[in-house]
Amino acid sequence: MPSLDSKALHKISYGLYVVTSGKENKCNGQIANTLFQITSQPETIAVSINKNNYTHSLIKATNLFAVSVLSKDAPLKFIGSFGFRCGRDADKFEGIKFKIGKTGTRIVLDYTIAYLEAEVIKEVDAGTHTLFIGKIVDAQVLSEDDPITYAFYHEIKRGITPRSAPTYSTSERQEERRNMMKYRCKICGYIYDPEKGDTGSGIEPRVPFEQLPETWICPICGATKDNFEKTH
Repeated sequence: MPSLDSKALHKISYGLYVVTSGKENKCNGQIANTLFQITSQPETIAVSINKNNYTHSLIKATNLFAVSVLSKDAPLKFIGSFGFRCGRDADKFEGIKFKIGKTGTRIVLDYTIAYLEAEVIKEVDAGTHTLFIGKIVDAQVLSEDDPITYAFYHEIKRGITPRSAPTYSTSERQEERRNMMKYRCKICGYIYDPEKGDTGSGIEPRVPFEQLPETWICPICGATKDNFEKTH
């Protein structure tokens, strides 16, 4: 029998979404990639959320969640602000355009092409994660732009997988460090590779980390240069 090749899981298609929950001033949002439709009658969706995440506790408390479907234009810094910061310590909605949905949950509108609101009707314990199944109570299309896929996020935007994501793999992170990267952000794990630069911030390929302007910040979490360390 051939050994299991975990890279086969990378061939499964995923999107990239901001999942929000909570009411009034007690709200949070996070990046998620494991979201899918369950049934059409009634219209239900499911999302997988890590049990350690603040959003998980808010969904448990309110039995509500909303999903913003992101476009390809969503920059790494925006994705990183929802994917690598903890909502217990930071207001992720600061400077973000959002609306209050029918359920009272905040819905992120920046870089959003569609959104859905759902009421939880069932939970499935999946070990490190909970699969929340929700009945859709509202849904709107905001743009006809193409949605961002998880493959596009990795291959084109060179994004990385949060440790709390269902698709996180240690081998993936080790391979990135070994083959591509030079300096690692101690806050979120983003790797600056001088061979590729940071074109989203105007940094051309082959610019050494030492020559980056002092005003340069991590495109994922916004950390300054002194929060980076050399990696092997």
